[in-house]
Amino acid sequence: MASKKPGLYANIHAKQERIKNGSHEKMRKPGAKGAPEDQNFSAAAKTASTVKTASTVKTTKATKAAKTTKTAKKS
Repeated sequence: MASKKPGLYANIHAKQERIKNGSHEKMRKPGAKGAPEDQNFSAAAKTASTVKTASTVKTTKATKAAKTTKTAKKS
């Protein structure tokens, strides 16, 4: 099985990081040859997955705790 290639957003973020670290590259302007088009972003959005960060995990735990508290009060 072939390994999965990084997606559009991963490539964009990797290039931004290289630029930040002094690679002297430049991001392409919208509409320039080789720049991602609207349809590329639409396709990437369809395949995107949700990444759990520390803040979303905390929010989820707080939400669950609040729900169980409300349920306990009703009983």
